[in-house]
Amino acid sequence: MRAEKRAIRLAGATLDQHRHVCAFFHSREEEYRVLLPFIVEGIEQGERAFHIVDPRRRVAHLRRLQEAGIDVSAAERGGQLEVRSWEEAYLRGGRFDQEAMLALVDEVLSSPSAQRFPLTRLVANMEWALEDRPGVDDIVEYEARANYVLANYHDAVI
Repeated sequence: MRAEKRAIRLAGATLDQHRHVCAFFHSREEEYRVLLPFIVEGIEQGERAFHIVDPRRRVAHLRRLQEAGIDVSAAERGGQLEVRSWEEAYLRGGRFDQEAMLALVDEVLSSPSAQRFPLTRLVANMEWALEDRPGVDDIVEYEARANYVLANYHDAVI
């Protein structure tokens, strides 16, 4: 069911050919002020939302989505929304492994569940990279390599 490339808006700009965006925020309020319209737009257009969050902020993140008008329970049940913790994505095995994470991104964007939706909007919080974690020194190389994986997809990754 993957659709043709469609316009995606983020922070007043239209994401066109390059849809891998690194965003820095001064506060949680600023983060949600920018990201919630992007997330809501995708849900309203029937797109898939895949989020990677700090496990300590999962409940607060879901509450923000609910307050923005997203029926979180229904979206999760229908496979339209999936929220994973850092340990279920970036830090599997207790460390950052860029090869494993690149494979996960590719899997998430090409999986049968992703194919049920026109696009996936992947939002990944990466504050863990500010901590002293094994493998964190590979983060810049990972981000550069991610561009090559993401070039195969029309999905948006923030």
